[in-house]
Amino acid sequence: MSSENHGTVKGDTALVMSPTGSATQGSPVSPSTSKPMTELPNELVQAGWSKCWSKRENRPYWFNRCTNQSMWEMPVLGQHDVISDPLGLNAASVEGAGDDGVGNRQRKRRLSEDAAQGGLNSFKRPKIEIGIPVTPTTPTVPISPVTPRAKPWNSTTGTEDKPGQPASALYRPTIIYWDLDIQTNAVIRERAPANHLPPHPEIELQRAQLTTKLRQHYQELCYQREGIEPPRESFNRWLLERKVLDKGPDHLLPSDCDPIISRSMFREVMNDIPIRLSRIKYKEEARKLLFKYAEAAKKMIDSRNATPDSRKVVKWNAEDTINWLRRDHSASKEDYMVYDRLEHLRKQCGPHVTAVAKDSVEGICTKIYHISVEYVRRIRQAHQTLLKDCNFMEAAEVQDRLVYCYPVRLALPSPNQPRVELHFENDISCLRYKGEMVKVNRGYFAKLELLYRYSCIDDPRFEKFLSRIWCLIKRYQVMFGAGVNEGMGLQGALPVPVFEVLNKQFGVSFECFASPLNSYFKQFCSAFPDTDGFFGSRGPFLNFSPASGSFEANPPFCEELMDAMVTHFEELLEKSSELLSFIIFVPEWRDPLTPALNRMETSAFLRHHMSVPAFEHEYRSGSQHICKKEEMYYKAVHGTVIIFLQNDAGFTKWEPTPERIQELLAAYQVSQRTLGSPVPSSTSSAPTMPSPASAGLSGNKDSTAAKTAPKRSTSLDTSPASQENSSSSCSPLENTTPPSEAASL
Repeated sequence: MSSENHGTVKGDTALVMSPTGSATQGSPVSPSTSKPMTELPNELVQAGWSKCWSKRENRPYWFNRCTNQSMWEMPVLGQHDVISDPLGLNAASVEGAGDDGVGNRQRKRRLSEDAAQGGLNSFKRPKIEIGIPVTPTTPTVPISPVTPRAKPWNSTTGTEDKPGQPASALYRPTIIYWDLDIQTNAVIRERAPANHLPPHPEIELQRAQLTTKLRQHYQELCYQREGIEPPRESFNRWLLERKVLDKGPDHLLPSDCDPIISRSMFREVMNDIPIRLSRIKYKEEARKLLFKYAEAAKKMIDSRNATPDSRKVVKWNAEDTINWLRRDHSASKEDYMVYDRLEHLRKQCGPHVTAVAKDSVEGICTKIYHISVEYVRRIRQAHQTLLKDCNFMEAAEVQDRLVYCYPVRLALPSPNQPRVELHFENDISCLRYKGEMVKVNRGYFAKLELLYRYSCIDDPRFEKFLSRIWCLIKRYQVMFGAGVNEGMGLQGALPVPVFEVLNKQFGVSFECFASPLNSYFKQFCSAFPDTDGFFGSRGPFLNFSPASGSFEANPPFCEELMDAMVTHFEELLEKSSELLSFIIFVPEWRDPLTPALNRMETSAFLRHHMSVPAFEHEYRSGSQHICKKEEMYYKAVHGTVIIFLQNDAGFTKWEPTPERIQELLAAYQVSQRTLGSPVPSSTSSAPTMPSPASAGLSGNKDSTAAKTAPKRSTSLDTSPASQENSSSSCSPLENTTPPSEAASL
């Protein structure tokens, strides 16, 4: 069999089921034989099986493109899986050998014993019907990605499995980074279903294409108008900053902001004018950088419409610096004065350079915003056209009462979803729609299935599961960007031991900034309620108003977002007399001190704060859903400040006592795990910002294999944004961005 070509029989197509359960059947063409060719069930097709013809034996056989397994007899749903169990250790003897299609010594999986034990992340196994022929009238659903030949997700999860019927075996990773069994203590007021348009792969694909074009426009404008590359990660931070203010309908692209000019984008582009100041390793590099800056400042002031005084000041300082560099220095001590010279030159020339570039940079910010508005209009129009036949559901009347928090519900029902293909490449789950493939670690795919079971109420048969996962991963992929390790700073997370201590000692059961990809608890806030709500998201945090509970917050390191977060914290603590506690993790940026950190350390609700030194603690990679196991953790090269904001009732219940603090610090120390190396930057001069989900302005725990600390230099670094990225920094030293949890608006 191995020497034959695995060519599928022409016309021998499987039943292709629509999301509503209807089927269309192609006319099979017999391969030069009068023997009838039986149809292949849809479950087997999605599991990788196809029907082929053996020219040597002159008869059909079945081949699995995922496992390279070939069989003379039609495969049976639920039989031995050579990928997850290559030795057949979990396979049991076939019961009822006389059943059709179970001959040829094939084996079925034995009953899973995990369901009855109720282990970690366990759930009741659905009933599995084996042996029922698939016909056009038999409703079928996408094959479970974790059980390639077992009938997948079923709505009968509340009944007991009958003896003799195999249960669906959920793929269980060897190491897990979440605990979905923890129940929430977060209480909110009951709310009506949201009016967000339900996600659809076609619309998500259009949004991805337009967002990519918008990034290209930004790059072209920076190069054409200012002759620079766009500051690294500045587009992602622009998205974060804009969504703090945006009132538009799209969850990714801004369309209704006031003011139109982004302070974040303006600041970061201006910091790279006239040239980007990169990290300096050697004295000669410092001398070259100083020379380039002087030349660029002089050239820029000559080519722009500057005042005579500005020209005079800039040209005199630039020529003086160039002459100083050309002199023959006898004392090596003068080499170290390059840093002071660069700082002095920036102070003298910076205001004049900023004045002549101001209109041009504001034009870049305005142009990008107006293009974004137009793209949002196109996306909205296409989405409404797609949903024109959908009607709003009549939701039950919302009562003014306190309830435990629950995922976002949509008022508009989801339309029929197109087919999304699924296959596995080793431990990676690959989902493809119209040639666009997204990937996720198979263990995290199993996590998403669990979250979907817990949170989704409109798809008991999992008919829309694959398309919704595709939309979810594609949304975060587009938000991160296409660069190497780009956007990973939006998805870093705290280590698992820290979450365990937070839950045990401080009752934390909710993450304010997370995504379905990086969350530890099954209840969290995230950036995109339309795609993430089916997987447990409570929506953007700035729109989430709990009355009580204990919360953890590790926001994306965007100045505007962190400042809005502090305002929201204080408003919630002010108006609630119930148990309310927030434990916040932010970078220790004190030179200069960021407004958000300053406000929290002087807040009336501050109960305790402490610092964890750099290189003495670790974070979980922002690319955890796709990275290798050895790259999961990395050392933090920046200090982290832990702040406790609590009202009186919360302080009484979850007081940060010395014993509890000591246990938290012990969990935060670098463990014996293999830590990843720092994230490589895409260019030698640009810093790397370390994984959204989920993400952004809503749930984000960020960073990739490793983050570089945003070192703030008093001499050259004067803006808070410069701590996040050296491209937006004025410092000659390259800054790197620390991890943060998924942004949640």
